[in-house]
Amino acid sequence: MFTMVSELQNYSEQAIQAAKYIGQGFIITLDHMSRLPLTIQYPYEKLIPSERFRGRIHFEFDKCIACEVCVRVCPINLPVVDWELKKDVKKKKLKNYSIDFGVCIFCGNCVEYCPTNCLSMTEEYELSIYDRHDLNYDQIALGRLPIAVIEDSTIITISSFASLSKVSKGIIKKNSNSKNVTNFLD
Repeated sequence: MFTMVSELQNYSEQAIQAAKYIGQGFIITLDHMSRLPLTIQYPYEKLIPSERFRGRIHFEFDKCIACEVCVRVCPINLPVVDWELKKDVKKKKLKNYSIDFGVCIFCGNCVEYCPTNCLSMTEEYELSIYDRHDLNYDQIALGRLPIAVIEDSTIITISSFASLSKVSKGIIKKNSNSKNVTNFLD
């Protein structure tokens, strides 16, 4: 008789514990149901990348001294630096510089260790194309400055996911502190 009572007590404790777990799950579900969605309509709305975002590399041809530090610090030896030695001045002259973004892992070592700061990371992240050979950027393509997301007037820019709660039902609500949300042109 005593074992039957202890089994019944054990069963009721387990049932109460299961009900607590189910209740906790329902509370979390109800909490998430009251929140606004965090999705953005991508080509028409874009998140502004953070300050230290590692996007496409920008290259300034005139600053480069062809020291090849970027090649040595790259984990995959990616940048291709072609140069010739000018014997009259005993200096290297850069002829060609290219990076294949189909292979690049965007680690930022080349930018960090460049002694002349001729390399920098941009906020450009839309590098998708149909032919992977077009991702091999030479010094002309690397020198092109991208259009900043904030300056593009055809899209809504959102600074972070926290700002998404301010954007609801197609109407943009701006805080006095928030200045990263721009209006969509009709």
